[in-house]
Amino acid sequence: MNIIIISPGKSKGYLGEDIVLEYTSRISHYSSIEWKFISAADIKEEGEKIVKAIPEKSFLVILDEKGKQLTSPGFSDFLNKRLNESTKNLVFVIGGAYGISDAVKEKAQFTWSLSTLVFPHELVRSILAEQMYRGFSILRGEKYHHE
Repeated sequence: MNIIIISPGKSKGYLGEDIVLEYTSRISHYSSIEWKFISAADIKEEGEKIVKAIPEKSFLVILDEKGKQLTSPGFSDFLNKRLNESTKNLVFVIGGAYGISDAVKEKAQFTWSLSTLVFPHELVRSILAEQMYRGFSILRGEKYHHE
């Protein structure tokens, strides 16, 4: 399974970049992972660029505070289900300052809430990368996650 994370903003020199790089390296032991960065003038343009960046045969997850909340083991189960379904591309979209466009929302198969709080996209990158690593480590029965 290929994991693709689409995020607004710059690809270098952002807050938390070292965290994202560390967890991306760890995740790469379980799955291929690619970050795509989108810059746009407004939500409409951003949405158009995101839709173009989503490969065919993808399972699309958008991150939104109104989505479904999952525990870390619940997210691990979500990853396992995608693996068992032989999902080719698991795509996560992080919204920009004005959220996620309707064009992207219409394509989503799942809306995930990391919290009912709203976070800046740079912070969400770090949280998502860490939770993805945690999810895979739970699947493998590794000692990273403690209950």
